[in-house]
Amino acid sequence: MALCGAMGAPQDQEELLLPLVQAVSEWLSGRLRAGVAPEDCGPAFSLAAAMLVMDWLSGMTGGRSGEVASFTAGDLTIRKESGSGGLAGKSLSAQAEGLLAPWLGDTGFVFQGVAG
Repeated sequence: MALCGAMGAPQDQEELLLPLVQAVSEWLSGRLRAGVAPEDCGPAFSLAAAMLVMDWLSGMTGGRSGEVASFTAGDLTIRKESGSGGLAGKSLSAQAEGLLAPWLGDTGFVFQGVAG
């Protein structure tokens, strides 16, 4: 909860924030490799959980849809562009998954039991 607050979670969303933090923590725990506990990930687990919560909270409350991509006033133009490389182009969820990658079980596409 404290990390979410530091990341800018609105204080008027606490009723939604607490169950979301709990659900995300349980979900992430279930995605860890067998034998790995959240404590084994150090601070990466809490940070990744907070990043997911913030991303999901933003989607639930419509935070993304209201972003301004371009603003012009007279001769002044302010434009927000999402970079295609680096962290700027990735959602918080993708960044969180990358942060926990060393401890996660199978992610993405996996062949399992394919007769060859």
